[in-house]
Amino acid sequence: MEWNLEFLSQCFLDTLSPQPEPRRRAEKNLSDAVDSPNYALAVLRLVAEPSAIVDEHIRQCAAVYFKNHLKTRWSSSIPDAEKAQIKTLIVPLMLSAATTSKRIQAQLSEALAVIGNHDFPKLWPALLPELTSSLETALNANDFASVNGILATVNSLFKKFRYRVKTDPILRDLKYCLDNFAAPLLATVETISVKINAAAWNNNNAATLRQLIEAQRLCCRVFYSLNFLDLPEFFEDTADKWMNEFKNYLTVRYPVVEEEDNGAGALVVDELRVAVCENISHYVEKDEEVFHKYLSGFVAAVWSLLVVASASPTRERLTVTAIKFLTTVSTTVHHGLFAEDEILQQITQSVVIPNVMLRDEDEELFEMNYVEFVRRDMEGSDLDTRRRIACELLKGIAGNYKEKITETVRGQIRNCLALFAENPAANWKYKDCAIYLVVSLATKKAAAASVSTDLVDVESFFLSSIVPELQGQDVNAFPMLKAGALKFFTVFRVLIPKPTAMALLGDVVRFLGSDANVVHSYAASCIEKLLLVKDNGVQARYTSLDISPILPVLMTNLFGALEKPESEENQYVMRCIMRVLQIADISPEVASPCITGLTSVLNRVCENPKNPVFNYWLFESVAALVRRACEKNPSLVSAFETCLLPSLQMILAKEVTEFFPYAFQLLAQLVDLNKPPVPAHYMQIFDILLLRPDLWKVSANVPALVRLLQSFLQQAPNELNREERLSHVLGIFNKLVSSPSTEEQGFTFLTPLSRILADLFSAILGQFWIPTLKTITGYIEVKLAAVASTKLLCESPLLLDPAAEEIWGKLLDSIVTLLSQPEEERVEDEPEVPDFAEATTGYQATFVRLRNAGKKEEDPLKEIRDPKHFSVALLAYTSAQFRGRFPPVITKYLSPVNQAALLQLCSSYNLSIA
Repeated sequence: MEWNLEFLSQCFLDTLSPQPEPRRRAEKNLSDAVDSPNYALAVLRLVAEPSAIVDEHIRQCAAVYFKNHLKTRWSSSIPDAEKAQIKTLIVPLMLSAATTSKRIQAQLSEALAVIGNHDFPKLWPALLPELTSSLETALNANDFASVNGILATVNSLFKKFRYRVKTDPILRDLKYCLDNFAAPLLATVETISVKINAAAWNNNNAATLRQLIEAQRLCCRVFYSLNFLDLPEFFEDTADKWMNEFKNYLTVRYPVVEEEDNGAGALVVDELRVAVCENISHYVEKDEEVFHKYLSGFVAAVWSLLVVASASPTRERLTVTAIKFLTTVSTTVHHGLFAEDEILQQITQSVVIPNVMLRDEDEELFEMNYVEFVRRDMEGSDLDTRRRIACELLKGIAGNYKEKITETVRGQIRNCLALFAENPAANWKYKDCAIYLVVSLATKKAAAASVSTDLVDVESFFLSSIVPELQGQDVNAFPMLKAGALKFFTVFRVLIPKPTAMALLGDVVRFLGSDANVVHSYAASCIEKLLLVKDNGVQARYTSLDISPILPVLMTNLFGALEKPESEENQYVMRCIMRVLQIADISPEVASPCITGLTSVLNRVCENPKNPVFNYWLFESVAALVRRACEKNPSLVSAFETCLLPSLQMILAKEVTEFFPYAFQLLAQLVDLNKPPVPAHYMQIFDILLLRPDLWKVSANVPALVRLLQSFLQQAPNELNREERLSHVLGIFNKLVSSPSTEEQGFTFLTPLSRILADLFSAILGQFWIPTLKTITGYIEVKLAAVASTKLLCESPLLLDPAAEEIWGKLLDSIVTLLSQPEEERVEDEPEVPDFAEATTGYQATFVRLRNAGKKEEDPLKEIRDPKHFSVALLAYTSAQFRGRFPPVITKYLSPVNQAALLQLCSSYNLSIA
């Protein structure tokens, strides 16, 4: 197919239009064209057009579309002939773009890497030789823009060797790359090194020097990829050359670029040093023996660099990476380099304290982006920040010199607190530093929320340094120091005696009114975590009686925090609301404003759902309130329905699809709270929702719809027997159990459904129930399944018919598997917080089970305490009635493992199968 490049050019131009109509039309035209023959080739040819013919902005837009098109289509729908032409064109086109448009070159380099991830090297053996040859040509011609484009491409291609498990295919690909590029890489590094030395002292060569330093950084990243899985023999044999180059870049300064006014040149040099630090850290971790003779020189070089970098607010990445290297060394057999008291004192004074002290950029982040500040500070994702990595260095050294580190850091904490005492208003950052050191260096006990520290006596430090901050009447004064105090309370909550904590709970509630988003977030988190504390791992330390006196003001302040600017969707506040509602004694006076507040928030977020974590805690809060309030006071059900049903109906009417799974679960919860017969409006919802095939096609909806259908089957069996509803339900069941991805969901409502249609179970026994039986989890579920299946086995005339010998034997085999499998192999603990993947293509519907909206766990077989005993006893009794009939069936249809397990079960209860 011949493409009209003018038409494509206009389409790409219109995608940049601020007017929605031409933009949507162009996007539709491009979307309609993607499956057409040679579409990708046509777009690439448009990118290749000279700027004199096609505007660069259009070509750049086309390059982005080309790259994204390859990401989704290369492995599936682009014909081989078109692929071959693209491979022929893309390398020379990328190289030519180096002199015309760096942005287009970058997009083409990424597109080439996309192809390489699928085809290189097996299906594209010509690529690496072509890149190697082009690299040599570009170096000889001093075409450093092309050199960097080629190296960036190689770097992207070789990233496949990082963070991968060693497999034969990966190792084969790695060997191919080593055989063809290891030697050229070293030659390139040495050539660039000579050129850097020549350009370093020429003030007119700053631009060239920046390009050369960037090229050397890319070489370091390629080196990292090739050495990631193992240290190849080539690199061990040439280690002296590599290490001399690496050390050179850590020690030599390049004033021509480092002293540029805009700081861009210094950043380029620091990025090279970062790459070097990552390489030498990797070598220390991989093979201390190979690296031993270079170690002391690198430690000295990194230390000298670090002392200077730590004093600069703009050298974050270099500081962090350098400290990581020293941390790695401190945990090896070479830890003696840090043993001297003088060295430890230098580390704490020159590295740790300067990097732990708050900086201007920390204050700016605190004020301007509280979500990111909390993510780094409270949630522990700050490993790549100065503050955290400085403390990690202390932890690494403490692994061998704990007493020395403890005493040294204690001294620094005392000094910081003393400076604060001299002038609290001016020196508040020193107190923050002391608090941060205690918190960050605390040791968390395995599998527990409790932490401990040898740096201070926790209770004494809490009373002397933390309580005064929490009791300060101005909740907006020194907000970062208040946040640190709240964080200390949260981290050491298990060690703070209950009377002390209770005396301060009202103060923490006050901080929910702080204007600082971080402060009221930390206050909410502190309260939520306190309510989770358990003594002896079992008994809740704080109960509804403890929070009842402050419950009205607590809820008022929590909902007030959600009205603060930037905290309208504060997940920490909403999580605290949920936790309080789970624990508190919910009276009608509390329930009414809570349900009003929650539905108001729900209606607002429906307009533009954007924070999935906040939305999860919002729906959990609603479910917790419904459960706690209505179970205690059923008369509230009607009032809750009045508030909630319009919001849930709005979700469905406005097609807020990401909320559908939550809405269905809440509807199920409300249906459960109604005694039969359920109100007519619920049956209208049933007819609208459960009989819409499109809803069942969305996988995220299915578990929630099944949960809702379960409720209707249980609460409205008579209504389902009318107006052909039952036949529709059976159709749904049939579709669910016919698909491996949904058959488990189908079986979850099999029991209530079978009450309505008694013969259904036996009809599907062999095809579905027997294969699924052995996968059932949960104590009550296993008990119900085992008892029901054994009763079927021993009491169903259909199964006791000799003609049903095979299905009888296979059912018994599944029962034995179910009963003999260890509980820990069947049950997985639910994580406390759902794992929301980072959205890359918008906010999409995902099923997350609302625990507070789940069906209440009730054991309908309380009289049967031991399901194993029941099953074996019933089987023994039945076999006695049909003496001699079942042992041959057992031998024939039970696996040897299950035959032995059944024998063991019988022996345990002194029973036998005759």
